[in-house]
Amino acid sequence: DIALRITNVYENGDTEFHYDYCEDLKDGRGITTGISGYCTGTGDAWEVIQEYHKLTGGNDDFTPMDKTLKKYSDSESDSTVGLENYCDVWTKLGKSDTKFQQAQDIVRNKLYYLPSQKYADDLGLRLDISRAQMYDTGIQHGTGEDADSLGALINDANAEFTQDSPGDSKSTLSINGNQVDEIVWLNMFIKVREDDLKNPKEEDNQGGGYWAQTTYRTKSYTYAIEQGEFMFKNSVKILDNDGNPITVTCNTSTSQRRRRRDRTRPRFSGHRALVKSFGPPKSRRQRPQRFVEL
Repeated sequence: DIALRITNVYENGDTEFHYDYCEDLKDGRGITTGISGYCTGTGDAWEVIQEYHKLTGGNDDFTPMDKTLKKYSDSESDSTVGLENYCDVWTKLGKSDTKFQQAQDIVRNKLYYLPSQKYADDLGLRLDISRAQMYDTGIQHGTGEDADSLGALINDANAEFTQDSPGDSKSTLSINGNQVDEIVWLNMFIKVREDDLKNPKEEDNQGGGYWAQTTYRTKSYTYAIEQGEFMFKNSVKILDNDGNPITVTCNTSTSQRRRRRDRTRPRFSGHRALVKSFGPPKSRRQRPQRFVEL
């Protein structure tokens, strides 16, 4: 849907789902792959492979690498020894194997999409732009329990509301017992997130100042809010990674220049943090999804 494609712009520089992407970015996370930047050193890539094995019966091109992938996942190692053919296999399957693409979708939903939408449900968010912002934050900041995570940022934003805060979005949240307009809350959340990008709390997220270079994500959402893009319908106007206005629609790719994948997520924002925080993923969300389906 549109929310996923918006995040694709920030992650990949276009709206497409790059199931075949595979690269060693030398960022301490091993090899980075697929639609959500699954990494061999953080565990979520191994999650994808295991889901793929379930769909293939366990005998596929990744099977010879299973022991190595599990070892690097368990030890959180960025080593690529023994994975010399890994990108060749990932790229080949990512381009045409629908089961492998399905496995990536399953893990994205389990680790990032569904947890982010659970937060949206708990907050009572009803506007597409708010729920999409929860997903994008979950992808970059993680859905676990550390100080830079989606949940922590929500708590920080909520703490700013000590009285009723009216607005014009026609959607009202109950925050700390106060009646808060949803767009007023969203603007505060985006401010809190941007502050966190500039000054991450977790040491693992501070190196190189990389997060501070990605405030185009928050500025893009602020632009969409200013355009009144609260409900997406069939399209939404945002800013691309260079600050240029673009329109994201369902089933339509953007033709903007590709830029390097945004690898600014917390080092261990994947399955370990998720399991600790949420337990097994639920099969049914509390409220029906409001995004436009592809």
